[in-house]
Amino acid sequence: MLVDTHCHLDFEAFDDDREAVIAAAQAAGVTRILNPGVDLQNSAATAALAASQPGVYAAVGVHPNDSASWDESSPGRLAELAGRPKVVAIGEIGLDYYWDKAPKPQQHKVLQAQLALAAELGLPVIIHNREASQDVLAILLEWQAGLAAVGSPLAERPGVLHSFSGDRDMAEKAVAAAFFVGLTGPLTFKKAIELQTLAAELPLEKLLVETDSPFLSPHPRRGQRNHPAQVRLVAEKLAELRGVPFEQVAQATTANAERLFRFEDA
Repeated sequence: MLVDTHCHLDFEAFDDDREAVIAAAQAAGVTRILNPGVDLQNSAATAALAASQPGVYAAVGVHPNDSASWDESSPGRLAELAGRPKVVAIGEIGLDYYWDKAPKPQQHKVLQAQLALAAELGLPVIIHNREASQDVLAILLEWQAGLAAVGSPLAERPGVLHSFSGDRDMAEKAVAAAFFVGLTGPLTFKKAIELQTLAAELPLEKLLVETDSPFLSPHPRRGQRNHPAQVRLVAEKLAELRGVPFEQVAQATTANAERLFRFEDA
């Protein structure tokens, strides 16, 4: 059994065959699929999809590339969405300095507001980071330390660094602060030596497998539309890198996902 802890089933790439894609994932042993939102409208769609599909769960949040849409009504609207059935996290949130679709101060403001909401609701976060590792790490470490200082149980499962692209120092500091590390298709790419070394050496109990569908299709299907069933290729590569049976990685990453997102309580 596997869990795809990050995909975007509600995107238009799946409009023609969404239910078939979900069925194919389930047939491939993917027992749960987590579908994060990227803005408020999209988050409503992810929550609705989760409510209508067995095995599909939602996260709600405003992506940094959409943070210009944030206004004074956004926290309340997001809190309402977070209270819907099968919503298990706040995400996809974070910082993105590559696309630069919103000023950095606005991205920081929106990230901090959503971290505060996650703390209030006791929900873990799904963190997007692109070329902003230093700032992302500093913000997350301060937030997690604040959770620990007030005795919040969330301090022990604060969230995941989605599709990890940082360096060893970032990974080790995040893991020390109880964050999980999400691995996607790039783990299977021939030139991803640093990421592969990290994946082989980080504690298995802190790793998750993801697709980020419809993006980041793993080798040998790079360049094609990605879909949740292909999370198996990521898990197989992780097992190969660690020199352990596939079943061990599948069992561990599934248990990690259950521990972080508490699907059974949703």
